[in-house]
Amino acid sequence: MRLGTALTEVMNHTTENERLIDDFLRARAIEEKMLIYLRQGKISKWFSSFGQEALSVAATHALASDEYICTMHRNLGVFVAREVPLLRLFAQFQGKPAGFTKGRDRSFHFGSQEHHIIGMISHLGAQLGLACGLALREKMCGTGKCVLAFTGDGATSQGDFHEALNLAAVWDLPVVFVVERNYWGLSTPEEQQFVFKSFLDKGPAYGMEARSFNANDLQEGSRAFSEAAAFARQEQKPILLEARTFRIRGHEEASGTKYYPQGMIDAAMEEEPMALIQNNLSSWGLTQEELDDKMGQFKSEVDEAFHAAVELDGPRYDAQESHNDLYAPSVDPHWTGEGVQEMRMIDAIHDALGVALEEWPELVYMGQDIGAYGGVFKATEGYTEKFGEDRVRNTPLCESAIVGSALGYAISGGKAMMEMQFSDFVSTGFNQIVNNLAKLHWRWGQAVDVVIRMPTGAGVAAGPFHSQSTEAWFTHTPGLKVVYPAFPSEAKALLLASFADPNPVMFFEHKALYRTLKEEVPQGKVSTPLGTGTVVTQGDALSIITYGMGVHWALEALEAMGLEGQVEIFNMRTLVPLDIEGIKQSVCKTGKVIVLQEDVAVGGYGEHVVSLLSKECWDQLDGPITLVASDATPVPFHQTLEESFLAKSKLQAAIEDLMQY
Repeated sequence: MRLGTALTEVMNHTTENERLIDDFLRARAIEEKMLIYLRQGKISKWFSSFGQEALSVAATHALASDEYICTMHRNLGVFVAREVPLLRLFAQFQGKPAGFTKGRDRSFHFGSQEHHIIGMISHLGAQLGLACGLALREKMCGTGKCVLAFTGDGATSQGDFHEALNLAAVWDLPVVFVVERNYWGLSTPEEQQFVFKSFLDKGPAYGMEARSFNANDLQEGSRAFSEAAAFARQEQKPILLEARTFRIRGHEEASGTKYYPQGMIDAAMEEEPMALIQNNLSSWGLTQEELDDKMGQFKSEVDEAFHAAVELDGPRYDAQESHNDLYAPSVDPHWTGEGVQEMRMIDAIHDALGVALEEWPELVYMGQDIGAYGGVFKATEGYTEKFGEDRVRNTPLCESAIVGSALGYAISGGKAMMEMQFSDFVSTGFNQIVNNLAKLHWRWGQAVDVVIRMPTGAGVAAGPFHSQSTEAWFTHTPGLKVVYPAFPSEAKALLLASFADPNPVMFFEHKALYRTLKEEVPQGKVSTPLGTGTVVTQGDALSIITYGMGVHWALEALEAMGLEGQVEIFNMRTLVPLDIEGIKQSVCKTGKVIVLQEDVAVGGYGEHVVSLLSKECWDQLDGPITLVASDATPVPFHQTLEESFLAKSKLQAAIEDLMQY
């Protein structure tokens, strides 16, 4: 029995060694062929991993096939070892529709759920926060799996590196963070990136295990990655690996390597993975002839698949298809509620958050102080006690990592909400939203089930860093949905509709409305479809098109001016998607229109509405389209200054002028 077990172990080890060396050789064959195809103009760009393929292959073999890997530019070996079909991979490199991104993104900027690979964006460090979210999902589901994420030594200078490692350590997440230490960030040598001697110094600073190894040695790398993955799984903690290697080619081929000191590449060629394998063929059970035969076979496979990809049809631009692919399909749940209860805006939001946690067990809330404290506005008060710290979780002060974590958690099958403490603070997580969340489904078809709540707006004497109107930052970014309710009942219904939608939603809540108005709000599950506005007051002389606080400013102005019944107020409610038909119907009915927003004029969302109306309703207009906006300065602190700054102070004069036109 013991002999049989030992024999099985030897056979398994031999088989694994064969797979390991074959995947490395296949990756090297692709590398050599890609350099030829690039010179022939058959591909437009190539980020070569020549000289560091071993670490990607070894890392992939250390993980189970259903454990996620977050890749970077030079991780070709991951795609090879995960058996991504070469035809599809080469179609991706050539921008063909048969690739993963329909020609919309290049090289390795894609992911594949089938292969549990999550591809990068060009803002390199962003991958690490995403890996935290993937690992959080594994941990909460109790799978015992780990997640592996690559980054380069240059990218460790980014704040995302610090945020992600700190978050993983605080939350005890099973992530294997791999720093590909190739000593250069494009042309910048590492001594101009950092001054420490080894990334071994970094791990203890986060309370994290750290290890370093020669990643050019395929066998040493295999052991190191296997041990690290086992550590992450067993301890349910992160680990930092310094994978020492060297990038023999340029950052990408066009940049070259002239910045390398003379002789550096020659020295590196003696220590690169193939050289080490050839110097120790006996440990692989190979002769040089057998190695050459394998390489010949793999190069033939590469040639065949590449030229088959060349013959595939190229992309044809279809504007409608491109627009449709911005979002995953969504279905309105048609919830109508049961009975009503008087609530303030903050109560309605709090109620919606509780309903959502009951409805979707996979839903997790993340944010600063949202746990036992209940959030600075008390939107989540009591929910940590009711639903547990795992589902309503306090976060460190690191917006980028938390947005990334929400994204990763959603990619792996969860639902996530992040609360920005103030919408102003979103600037420190901006990249993750506009470049990762917004573009993911359009790039490679991955739904992003994330809601980001954004307490926003002025009128509370909070000054220039807690009062900004930031919605136009995101209405400008295709792929995001932007919601901005004005009343408690629609806040609840739209928030629940946002949770039901499998796409990223920026949900704006005006802070000054939280506790200043009440109305009857449906109890239980209720929803309002995104993209539907509503008429607040009927009129036939003038339309005011607005949203959020603007609705209440308009109501106050009509009462003060005695214009009830004459002026129609249209509440947009959602900015993206926009109910343009509802707006047009109102404007064509009255013939005069004011577009009112709290934001400043230039670049604000109102300019978009003005542009649409000037095109769609020109023949029905009886006066100029008027945009009423706040002054083009930061938001002042003192109440007297703030009141004069805001669009509200200009509204009555604008109404009078247009009514008399």
